[in-house]
Amino acid sequence: MGKIFKYLSKYYTVIIGIILLLVVQAYCELSLPQYMSDIVDVGIQQGGIEHIAPDEMRKETFESLCSFLNEKEEEFLRNCYTKNETGNYKRNKIQQEELEELDKILGMPMIAMSAKGQGAEFNLEHINETLIGQQARMIVKYEYEALGWDLADYQNHYMFHTGGKMLTMAVIMMIASILVGLLASKVSAKLGMELRGKVFKKVVAFSHNEIETFSTASLITRSTNDIQQIQMVAVILLRMVVYAPIIGIGGVFKVINTKTGMGWIIGVAVGSIILLVGILMSTTMPKFKKMQTLVDRLNLVSREILTGVSVIRAFSREKFEEKRFEGANRDLMKTQLFTSRVMSMMMPAMMLIMNCITVMIVWFGSKGVDLGDLQVGDMMAFITYTMQIVMAFLMITMVSVMLPRAGVAANRIDEVLQTQESILDPVQQIQEPKTGWHGTVVFEDVSFSYSGAKEHAISHISFTAEPGKTTAIIGSTGCGKSTLLNLIPRFYDVTEGKITLDGIDIRDIKQKKLRDLIGYVPQKGILFSGTIASNLKFARNVTEENMKKAAHIAQAENFILEKEDQYESPIAQGGTNVSGGQKQRLSIARAIAKNPKVFLFDDSFSALDYKTDVVLRKALTEEITDATVIIVAQRISTILHAEQILVLEEGKIVGKGTHSELMKTCETYQEIAKSQLSEQELQEQSLVSKEV
Repeated sequence: MGKIFKYLSKYYTVIIGIILLLVVQAYCELSLPQYMSDIVDVGIQQGGIEHIAPDEMRKETFESLCSFLNEKEEEFLRNCYTKNETGNYKRNKIQQEELEELDKILGMPMIAMSAKGQGAEFNLEHINETLIGQQARMIVKYEYEALGWDLADYQNHYMFHTGGKMLTMAVIMMIASILVGLLASKVSAKLGMELRGKVFKKVVAFSHNEIETFSTASLITRSTNDIQQIQMVAVILLRMVVYAPIIGIGGVFKVINTKTGMGWIIGVAVGSIILLVGILMSTTMPKFKKMQTLVDRLNLVSREILTGVSVIRAFSREKFEEKRFEGANRDLMKTQLFTSRVMSMMMPAMMLIMNCITVMIVWFGSKGVDLGDLQVGDMMAFITYTMQIVMAFLMITMVSVMLPRAGVAANRIDEVLQTQESILDPVQQIQEPKTGWHGTVVFEDVSFSYSGAKEHAISHISFTAEPGKTTAIIGSTGCGKSTLLNLIPRFYDVTEGKITLDGIDIRDIKQKKLRDLIGYVPQKGILFSGTIASNLKFARNVTEENMKKAAHIAQAENFILEKEDQYESPIAQGGTNVSGGQKQRLSIARAIAKNPKVFLFDDSFSALDYKTDVVLRKALTEEITDATVIIVAQRISTILHAEQILVLEEGKIVGKGTHSELMKTCETYQEIAKSQLSEQELQEQSLVSKEV
């Protein structure tokens, strides 16, 4: 939960505004039961007579009351009333405190005066403050009748006045509630947007190592489902969790002021609710934590199946994958069912508590009404206040169903945001070479091992790749060719040794600058949804001329021009609407259009037919004369005429030189060449390549 509050802290000004609006809303809501009580007790039972001190009374009534008061009380009474032209005494406009004091003074004298006038014996025994007030107001009612007042009109005036106050409070409460909803929604929407932006920005900055640590499926879940959980809970926090304590504490104070003597019932209700919530949370919290992991697992399985659906069908493994998905789905379902079943007990239990509390209030309140210690309106107000307090705890309890899961989601997001990237920019960037960048790449005794691996993936690699020349890397599967290539753009950082670009350690060059100098074509061609033009211009500041020239060099121009919209032809997500060879050629064209100083081709010609491969390499050689070209290849034909060929075996260089040199000196290279081509084919390949 602390993480959620941390995320919300930056919106403190809006939150303060929300809290103030909630205070207004709570004040209005807490005022309504008292107005309801006044309508029942004063408006209906007492005919709208609110105070014991009459608004106006006859001279004889006034003098009679004075006879029951001491000197100080009589002086206070005379100061509160003024004799009018009819000889009656009319109450002055006095402060509320003075009016309440006057009510206390006149209560007993009113009853005593009435008893004396009727010749009855006045007995103070078994008479309480509530009964005194009720009887005194009845005497005031008789006084108004004696004055000739229209009591029905007087009662209606009170009812309409009090009802108008209730309506005003209800309208203010509605407006405050609407404003709180709008502000809370705005805050949660902005919070979700910013968190998604932060997570995305962080993930984009991750090296391959961090991405592999979290897994792609988990990062997608954290960026979508987890942030959605926080966004939803943020609204509820601001609208309900903040409001509940305000209404709960306010309700307690209101209950204390009712003086019903039933405050202990509130304690029983609150204690029961806290016990219930504690039991439910201790049972479900571990399951909520497990649920997020199971969502990750389900996403992972779904992603694998959907990505590899063609392979699954080719090997007739649909049933197996269905069982695997069903297993992940069922595990999540079981956990969700457990939490849902446990939490489903909450509402019935809460309703039972509320109903029991209502019965207790009615039971003990009716006894108070019977004894004259309590009025019906006060009991109704007490029930309402008690329900408000219980509902406040009910709101918190309902939110508590979501809070644990949101807390887990917040921790998972914070885990991503707090992860330190293993590949960082230098504190101070080294100045560019005075003669500009040329693209000379040098490996100096480079070794690298993956995180958690005991052995190096590549060991003690040293070579120089120069501009205008092609350096080819070949070897058996798993020998470290792609790993070596991935070290140059710093997708991973070397474990030992160093890689330099024009004499500068690449770790001393900012990543953006380093990658601006590199044209990278991955082993698997990746295209983005959009058009052919948007993909070829993926690098910044690519002109129309450069785009078309790149397409021509990459042998993509022919199939592009055959399309109806040519360069504006749409590309589906992942390039699914173009063939593998076309996808590779577009990927190569994208790198060429960037006009980099270093080209990295990670087995990027594997999907091309032999003729296209030869023509493309010829175009590369002719058009790109000032850049360093490093090619990872599986086919001998692709690298026959490279100026330098590196032969890797188990992560080490076992051969270095040209094709002809390696055919004489490197046994591993000879085995690769002979496994792919016969002696005659090798000779023919050499002749064809020379002609090209």
